[in-house]
Amino acid sequence: MTVADEEPALLGLAPVAPDRTVAYGPHPDQLVDLYVPRAGGGAPAPGPLVVLLHGGFWRAAYDRRHLSPLAAELAGQGVPVALAEYRRVGAGGGVPQTFEDVTAGIEAACAALAGASADPSPVLVGHSAGGHLALLAAARPDTPVTRVLAVSPVADLARAHALGLSDGAVGELLGAGPGFPERLAAADPARHPPAGIPVTILHGTDDPDVPLDLSRRYAAQSPATTVLRELPGVGHYAPVTPGSPSCDVLVGLVCRPSST
Repeated sequence: MTVADEEPALLGLAPVAPDRTVAYGPHPDQLVDLYVPRAGGGAPAPGPLVVLLHGGFWRAAYDRRHLSPLAAELAGQGVPVALAEYRRVGAGGGVPQTFEDVTAGIEAACAALAGASADPSPVLVGHSAGGHLALLAAARPDTPVTRVLAVSPVADLARAHALGLSDGAVGELLGAGPGFPERLAAADPARHPPAGIPVTILHGTDDPDVPLDLSRRYAAQSPATTVLRELPGVGHYAPVTPGSPSCDVLVGLVCRPSST
């Protein structure tokens, strides 16, 4: 599969319906879809509890459904998954709503999947803009997350803004006007190292949407806690497309981190 084929390959997959959906607020986007593995005899699943955050440069035009095949794939490997939606730019999101929803969504996911896993400590997995949100959540001193896997993340927000990624998506997220530099600094994972939890970043060397340099810059800021795994010849979407070799790497890191 070429880099140009990656996006249609992911978006061409049929969405997979969750086992159930729970709301964590009154807005229609404050939802968490739950994918529960079929453990025999009602026993807790052996895999970790995973909270999955989708990307789309924080815009309302992109929702969680394109990651539902990945959520189902992980559940099929014995991992309980919560695929979180959140308010996005153009539909009630931005600062601070998007960030508040990630915090609330993680809490709702943990409550909804309590008892579903033998290891109740949540692993946070985020792709692209969702990777940015995952890295930012990892920096919270009170985060319940025990490790983060960020895939093709917007890991250095200031650099992403300077590059004008996706026609100025960072500016849309944070809003123009007075106080923008402060909002940018507060929301930039590169300015806020993880709060003592391990972070793994997967990033394709040929990613045309989020340059690999952003992940390299983040990893250089937090070498004690961050492992960057570069995927040669891979673009932006293959790592979250079930059936691709780079997605197999992701699944292995989630389900079997010590042996991958």
